[in-house]
Amino acid sequence: MAKKKVYCPSTMARAGWDVLKKRDDIEAIPYDPLIAAAPFHALIADADGVALGLTQFGEAEIKAAPNVRVVARHGVGYDTVDVAALTKHRIPLMVTGVANSPSVAEQALYFMFELAKRGAPLHAIVCENRWSERLQTLPVDLFGKTVLVVGFGRIGSRLAKVALALGMTVLVYDPYVNSATVKAAGGESVSDLDSALPRADFITIHCPKTPETVNMFNAARLSKMKRTAYLVNTARGGIIDEKALHDALTNGTIKAAGLDVFDREPPSPDNPLLKLSNVVTAPHMAGVTTESFDRMATAVAQNLIDVLDGKPNMEHVVNKEVFGHR
Repeated sequence: MAKKKVYCPSTMARAGWDVLKKRDDIEAIPYDPLIAAAPFHALIADADGVALGLTQFGEAEIKAAPNVRVVARHGVGYDTVDVAALTKHRIPLMVTGVANSPSVAEQALYFMFELAKRGAPLHAIVCENRWSERLQTLPVDLFGKTVLVVGFGRIGSRLAKVALALGMTVLVYDPYVNSATVKAAGGESVSDLDSALPRADFITIHCPKTPETVNMFNAARLSKMKRTAYLVNTARGGIIDEKALHDALTNGTIKAAGLDVFDREPPSPDNPLLKLSNVVTAPHMAGVTTESFDRMATAVAQNLIDVLDGKPNMEHVVNKEVFGHR
């Protein structure tokens, strides 16, 4: 019997390859995650399953891989995948569940601490022998402050739990989560984002990038924030209008921002946000730690196996209607 072929990014952690190697009926084949479309299409012609980093996958890829039975994201975001196309062809899209949720929540919290405690500027004061300047701009506490969590899924709910433990007031904006769920978790559900913005000292974004959320934080929204507020985005680039954010950061509309993601990745070296002293950044690494990389790899491999075995983990399926679920 011919082996089922699954194609996975060569950057996937060894833990994932080890899971796949245990199956004698599956051949796991690595590919360069930066591969161009044409060679990728040629490569996956005989694929039964494909795991994705940030590689695009839609109608063209489905046509190139007519036997594909499962597509699995190495992570939880899927804005590079045409979910409607997969659903039309009855191909499930799998994500890695909670595999990287702790890592992303910790990165968002790190940005909050880094900005509030003025980590880089205070480090520079010590290294540059400017000790006398240390009281000119004081750090601020998270304790007693209000954080607005935008998106109350696996990551947002985890961040909220930690924020509550720090003595913060937690507001939650998520039109897809009922208020009782938020209240049970210790937060306050807000139905109107615009009215919640002036209340928040910190705003942290944990929603997916969809047509509904693109440029969610535009000039009008940023203008409603406190001048002392901090904005953190560890979700996806494009949810914040970068030009509007630059304007807000340079004219004092808001205090500072922490960005793990950008509209264009990698961002252009001349992106004006990179020149600002009140911005801290990371190269889309919030969900990538030593531990989460292993967890995601294991989850990706298991998702591929489960679908090919006819036993999908429904908690990891994005388009559940493929299996007759609402």
